Amino acid sequence: MTSARRTLLVTDHDRPLKGQSLLGRPANASPPFLHGLRCLLGGVHPRKKPWRRSVLRAILFSFIVGFFWGLLSFVDLDDSSDISPPHVFFFDPIHAPPPAEEQERLPDPFDKLLIIVTPTYNRAFQGYHLSRLAHTLKLVPPPLLWIVVETKTATAETADILRRSGVMYRHLVCRKNTSVNLHRDVRQRHTALKHIRLHRLDGIVYMADDNNIYALDLFDHLRQIRRFATWPVAMLAQSKNKVILQGPVCNGRKVIGWHTNRKGNNHRRFHVDISGFAFNSSVLWNPRRWMYPKDIIRLLDTVTERFEDTGFIEQIVEDEGQLEGLPNDCSRIMNWRLQLESRSLVYPRGWQISKNLNTVVPLN
Repeated sequence: MTSARRTLLVTDHDRPLKGQSLLGRPANASPPFLHGLRCLLGGVHPRKKPWRRSVLRAILFSFIVGFFWGLLSFVDLDDSSDISPPHVFFFDPIHAPPPAEEQERLPDPFDKLLIIVTPTYNRAFQGYHLSRLAHTLKLVPPPLLWIVVETKTATAETADILRRSGVMYRHLVCRKNTSVNLHRDVRQRHTALKHIRLHRLDGIVYMADDNNIYALDLFDHLRQIRRFATWPVAMLAQSKNKVILQGPVCNGRKVIGWHTNRKGNNHRRFHVDISGFAFNSSVLWNPRRWMYPKDIIRLLDTVTERFEDTGFIEQIVEDEGQLEGLPNDCSRIMNWRLQLESRSLVYPRGWQISKNLNTVVPLN
């Protein structure tokens, strides 16, 4: 059996040249990427366009510098202890910044509601007193409710001041006969207390007369009250030539005595002005929480005329141990009671004078 073999003939033009591979490029040639990198690093000189090497070197250098600069930035951010607080700049080199406790405090949604009760009546200075108190309450951080009580009817002049005050308010009317037994202010406060009990308003009740002057930090201290609190009040005497201090003497926040210069007050148990006392409103509508079995507001009708202020306090406070003195050691006067009313002035309707004065001064 014979076999035939095919001989593969390679012609001369199919043979690779010396130093050339079968793919048509030099045998020792590298891939294009490595070749470009070698050219960039200066190992092999490119055959064409020598300016490419300078451009590639610049790009590579910029990439390496940016990469390591970014790593250094991340390392600095991890070390938060070395970060200094931002600087505070002051344009006035003399005055230092106010301390943190004196700066304006943002309203806290968990602050207690302040229920400010103000009895008022028609008189010449009523517009002045209500406007001054409205501007004071507007500076108090919310929540705050201003309950203003008038007698017999709600006047348009008072309603206008309340609408323009910018304070949340309720305008009430005391329709009881105020000429019997108790003073007008006591009846008006009684009306406000019944309103608080009926609507179960939860907060701190404070009786703020419209003719008094109040410090703003007083309202901050009111929100710290848990049950009852008292503080000293400075009052101008009827003679206008001396000031009477009335209120508690405290050791820390414990009441240990009373300031008083009034005569005939020996039978009073608590020598405190009504504007120097505040209490938790839950005493009115939730007496079981404080273990009160009686209707407190109904007992106010039995208060005698001579003890209008302390009689109300004696109905809800058992002894001095339940009172909390404000502020610490009761060392500050936070409100002043002035008696500057003039009975000779006539109450003008709408607080406006429709006629000119009798005296006319010509202009030069």
